[in-house]
Amino acid sequence: MTAVLTGIAVGTGSATGPVARMAPMPPLPEPRTVADTAAEAEAALAALREVVADLESRARTAGGAAAEVLEAQGMMAADPVLAERVEKLVHEGRDGAHSLDAAFGEFRAALKAAGGYFAERTADLDDLRDRAVARLLGLPMPGLPAPGHPFVLVAEDLAPADTALLDPTQVLALVTGRGGPTSHTAILAKALGLPAVVGCGDTDDLTEGRLVLVDAAAGTVRLDPAPEAVASAAAREQQRRQRAGRVHGAGRTADGHPVKLLANLGALQELSSAASADCEGVGLFRTEFLYLDRAEAPGLDEQTAAYRQVFDAFAGRRVVVRTLDAGADKPLPFANADDEQNPALGVRGLRTAARNPELIDTQLAAVATAAAASSAEVWVMAPMVSVPREAADFAARVRAHGLTVAGAMVEVPAAALRAEAMADSCDFLSIGTNDLAQYTFAADRTLGSLAELLDPWQPALLDLVRMTAQAGERRGRPVGVCGEAAADPLLALVLVGLGVTSLSAAPSCLGEVRAALSEHTLEDCRTLADLARAAEDAQSARAAVLARTG
Repeated sequence: MTAVLTGIAVGTGSATGPVARMAPMPPLPEPRTVADTAAEAEAALAALREVVADLESRARTAGGAAAEVLEAQGMMAADPVLAERVEKLVHEGRDGAHSLDAAFGEFRAALKAAGGYFAERTADLDDLRDRAVARLLGLPMPGLPAPGHPFVLVAEDLAPADTALLDPTQVLALVTGRGGPTSHTAILAKALGLPAVVGCGDTDDLTEGRLVLVDAAAGTVRLDPAPEAVASAAAREQQRRQRAGRVHGAGRTADGHPVKLLANLGALQELSSAASADCEGVGLFRTEFLYLDRAEAPGLDEQTAAYRQVFDAFAGRRVVVRTLDAGADKPLPFANADDEQNPALGVRGLRTAARNPELIDTQLAAVATAAAASSAEVWVMAPMVSVPREAADFAARVRAHGLTVAGAMVEVPAAALRAEAMADSCDFLSIGTNDLAQYTFAADRTLGSLAELLDPWQPALLDLVRMTAQAGERRGRPVGVCGEAAADPLLALVLVGLGVTSLSAAPSCLGEVRAALSEHTLEDCRTLADLARAAEDAQSARAAVLARTG
């Protein structure tokens, strides 16, 4: 019987191909006595500098969002505190390789303990350590394989520097031992349209060159698949691609019920592809890219120019701007305190306005100035709204700046429970399923061992979505979903059945979502939503809906 590994499904496609594994970390040699500590320290620091130069060079070649990822990783490797620690360890008697390993290990432990965004960056540090040690020892550089033919990439985890440079013409699918549905790898796989299974656990059986069939819809990796299984999967994949390309234009169900299909946008480098996509606008414009990796907040003119670029690219279409979501996974020195023991439950999102109102007022003034000079339909929403009073205060602030449409994100259970009161003062609500799952299940979204709890098919999460959507309907307010859940064509049917009026996802995912909606009536979607909510867990919810839709 063919062996099958299971994990967290990412995407809906499937692919068959030979395994190619990430190059492993170079092995550390036995510790040795250092005779010339100055020369040893310089060699270790030179290896670090070479890693930085390599990342900067790759960033210039990559361009776009990949360049941002590589530049950020290069900044970590260039941290003078890291260099000082490496040098100190060498002078204490360690050789260069073990000094690099120890210094990165200390930084890694500190980030892991901080949790949230910091914990997610541990993969970056592991990758930097491996590269620096390889440079120092003259060993092959770890990273993406290049077997000379298309392959299924298998890794324990993927560093951002590697995922940013994946070539979808060579990488057929992704399989990782760790990770969850909101991990960097999962999000990138969706953006590239690659089938992926993450959080697979033990991947030792996925040996180099072994043929595997990755089914992202089912969350399975089949080893040594039979020819008939490969042929059947290929036929389904062809049908899926044809189906996604058949329907165009505004989103709607088979009986004409409108569902706005919008794109997520997180950087200006993504603007061209997002604007050219078959979408009705932007449902989540993440503005953090203007604030990250800098000591001071961007000024009014810089923000206005950036927002104007986005609004002009989407002239005549909707653009939903999310105000600064600093804190937890995106800490900023000028916005957040450095003494929070649990940043995920601290001052983040809209809460930063109470500490530093100038940040949000400058941002709203910039959005208003850019919107006034554009024909885009500009909406503005606040992240991490917890109580109706916060929603009302934000809406008043937005309108005071001359902007006419103000909304609130529903990312904590309290907001869903009081969604009707929130809708009284807001013009719309937008559900961020990634954070809503994290806070509903008390499960850190960076912890792969809890990935099952973060599955957007969890019935309890769907209950909160329904509660919010019904509150919006009673108050005549649209309710969208802009989390990763909106990218799943099957789950999109459930969300519409729950009462959601718009879906925002990576542009590459919208074609399949549009096609799925066009094949089901609104009543079909409501039936599927009832099936999912009645299930015991996420896996059975998805299975029940898949069985009904065929």
